[in-house]
Amino acid sequence: MALSCGGPTITPALALPHSARIAAPHVPNVAPGPSWKAAANPRSTADNVGTSGRPFGWPFFCGAQWLFSRLRVGTPAQSAMAKLYFSYAAMNAGKSTLLLQAAYNYRERGMRPLLYTSALYAAGGVGLISSRIGIAEPAELYGADDDLYLSIRDHLEEGKVDCVFVDEAQFLSPDQVWQLARVSDRLKIPVMCFGLRTDFRGQLFPGSSELLAIADVLREIRTICECGAKATMVVRQSPDGRVLVEGEQVSIEKSVYVSLCRKHWEEAVGRWPVKGP
Repeated sequence: MALSCGGPTITPALALPHSARIAAPHVPNVAPGPSWKAAANPRSTADNVGTSGRPFGWPFFCGAQWLFSRLRVGTPAQSAMAKLYFSYAAMNAGKSTLLLQAAYNYRERGMRPLLYTSALYAAGGVGLISSRIGIAEPAELYGADDDLYLSIRDHLEEGKVDCVFVDEAQFLSPDQVWQLARVSDRLKIPVMCFGLRTDFRGQLFPGSSELLAIADVLREIRTICECGAKATMVVRQSPDGRVLVEGEQVSIEKSVYVSLCRKHWEEAVGRWPVKGP
């Protein structure tokens, strides 16, 4: 499946032989979007460009090319290269889309990916990983008390498992993160986790914290704030649009979240301007 990055058409790396993989093409800068507040100063073009020279709005599938190439699907050394990956982002960055695209590439090559998602997202007891662009795949469910190492080992007894994908990885317990590490270390199966890094209070999720500590490969998937800068934080809103600063860490209704840059997140939750004693 060919994809365009605003310039030349490219093909996801898993669909190409290793020798044919290409670097993502350069694209011109993008203009910043509307400011979080009307009084905010316009951002300069230079402010909207990352350290790579590409804009923070760089399409997610250019990041997917890097992500796919890390797996080197089908190479003889795959079992020796099995690693634990954590791809993290703010809300609505395309994490589930990347996961589903990678799983599709495995199946296209006759391989068997194994997909997991949190039981918090079960509809009628059925696991489903879905993307905002309208694609979805059935997935195994995991709850807080499930042993993922044993679950994956049971699937391995039924037939070869070439890669494990875990969506909503922020909801993993620290013990489950270690179980996934054992899958890559002892079962020699690469494990790719996708999830949020922080909650609406700016605090790490337990699963994300453990993944950041022990994963072999960390990858930030970028999305943008309304001002055009890279969004790294999320705010939770009430049905009437008010920004909430208290509440349970877990709320699975995605529509109540908005991704913001750190500057505008701090303003939105009332941490700036700093109030005096």
